[in-house]
Amino acid sequence: MQEIEYAAPKTLRHALELLAANGERARVLAGGTDLLVQLRARRKSAELVVDVKKISELTGLSYDEEAGLEIGAAVPCYRIYRNETVAAAYPGLIDAVSMIGGTQIQGRATVGGNLCNSAPSADAVPPLIVLGAVCKIAGPQGTRHVPAEEFCTAPGRNVLQPEELLVSLLLPPHSDRFGASYLRFIPRNEMDIAVVGVGSAVVLDTTGRYFASAKISLASVAPTPVYARAASESLLGKPVSDDSIEEAAELAKAEARPITDMRGTAEQRVHLVGVLVRRSLQRAVQRARGV
Repeated sequence: MQEIEYAAPKTLRHALELLAANGERARVLAGGTDLLVQLRARRKSAELVVDVKKISELTGLSYDEEAGLEIGAAVPCYRIYRNETVAAAYPGLIDAVSMIGGTQIQGRATVGGNLCNSAPSADAVPPLIVLGAVCKIAGPQGTRHVPAEEFCTAPGRNVLQPEELLVSLLLPPHSDRFGASYLRFIPRNEMDIAVVGVGSAVVLDTTGRYFASAKISLASVAPTPVYARAASESLLGKPVSDDSIEEAAELAKAEARPITDMRGTAEQRVHLVGVLVRRSLQRAVQRARGV
């Protein structure tokens, strides 16, 4: 059995010093719901586990109507969906954080950790993409910002360097007539991995009859979460109608690059993309209209 050292720094500076000194031998623990399983199964190794739950910059949750929402990378899911103000402002995010695991998992699991684990099926990532989230990353050279859609680079891989740390997620405020939704298909009713997941966000014009903007993102249909750009842009200026939504769904299907595995076939996943894009857009429109 391998011995693993444990550190729980109380400052961001100390955490960065530990990562810089240990490089790839260190692993960051936010909630631990992925990391501990991976260490036990020997899918990952570590000589040092750096617990970041005592660092104020990573445990803060703040919302301002003008500045938007900032979620510390170590904030557990339950704190997000139990915050009534945040839940009302970002329902598409709440869709995802309330379905990650069960209640006990949500007491530990973090949106930041879900992103950093960088699984193609990660439930939190499509909502982050369509909500325009930006990742705040700290390292020896200072702070840098990366859009959520550019964060994951391959299954289990992302833009973080060994000496860097995800500090928080910055979500911009949204205008009136904005709505968002996240839906997924799973074989069981709960606590399962998405066969396909779809996040949608829309802004309607002042009449509520046309799309002023839209963003669609897909999970479990490619090596990384997909920002379905062509499908999103197809809705710009179009009437809110079944035909417009159907066109976006077909374009999203073309942007999916799924594989066949034990949870579903590639053909099934492409079909599900169309179904879920239609449903998530309809739900986002309803929310934009206050329904």
